[in-house]
Amino acid sequence: MAKKKAPLRSAAAVTDGPVPVVGAREACPCGSGRRYKACHGREAAHAVTELVQRPFEGLPGEGDWVALRELVPAATVALTVNPETLATAAGDVPSVTLATVLPMAWPAMRRQDGSVLLGLQTQTSSGDLSRDLADALVQALAAEPGNPVPPRRPAPGGPRLQELLDLDAAFEPDVRSGFEFWLEDPSTATGEVAASLEQANAAIIPTAKLESVPQAYWCAAPDRNHLRWVMPHAEEALLDALARLAAAGEASLGEGTKLVGSFRAHGLVVPVWDLPQSVTAADVEKPAAEFAERLAAALAVTEPLTPEQRKARASLTSRQVTLS
Repeated sequence: MAKKKAPLRSAAAVTDGPVPVVGAREACPCGSGRRYKACHGREAAHAVTELVQRPFEGLPGEGDWVALRELVPAATVALTVNPETLATAAGDVPSVTLATVLPMAWPAMRRQDGSVLLGLQTQTSSGDLSRDLADALVQALAAEPGNPVPPRRPAPGGPRLQELLDLDAAFEPDVRSGFEFWLEDPSTATGEVAASLEQANAAIIPTAKLESVPQAYWCAAPDRNHLRWVMPHAEEALLDALARLAAAGEASLGEGTKLVGSFRAHGLVVPVWDLPQSVTAADVEKPAAEFAERLAAALAVTEPLTPEQRKARASLTSRQVTLS
């Protein structure tokens, strides 16, 4: 008769608080005697594969979160945290700044002065970008000053940004022309640091946030300029409205411009216009505001699409790409 295997035992069973993440074949830290993958690891695996379609829903400026994640090369936003959920041992919460990207794509870093930079364009693993970012923020607040936060898989059931940030605070992106915000004092950059900063800055596509309408970003691509506008409307209603405008010849932003399609990112639709290289961000401010009025009127229409409008809609959807 085969010997019965002795149950696995962790070095120190966790009896209070969350069960830490360990290797799949290691003993589960809860002390059950089973491997992690057959115990608490099942919940962790489910969290990894469960995709949250709109991770920024409920946060102020949801569309801007999407734009900074997918469209904008360099930008920062001052975040206001909820002191009740992010109180530190010292009792004070340091300043927290969201950044599009950090050096080495770090999830976050704690500066020497104690302030925190939270990276938005980073690798994620939980299927919920909001939970990944919240985990990086919690790690950064606990880190010693002068240290980056390494990537890791957040524990299942961990907090989300919606729980950690002040949801009544404004979300005001500051689009940058370079990554000097990486350094506390950019004037001190020398040698490899200065070279890396120069290389990163050289790769930036000039980008500007429009002031006349929310969550719209102009950029200067090598061959033509673009306007990419993150819209919060329900996808089907928005595509119908865009089709109505396209069929009526009212979807452009002026002479030489064209609505060329859209992409879907983090649960929101982002229409894209091609613009002549001569059209600047300032040039498109007024046309964008006028388009917003036409779009609002088109969204209010409830009649079925006409054959011409259905054709326009099919053309738009055939050129729609999903980024996330």
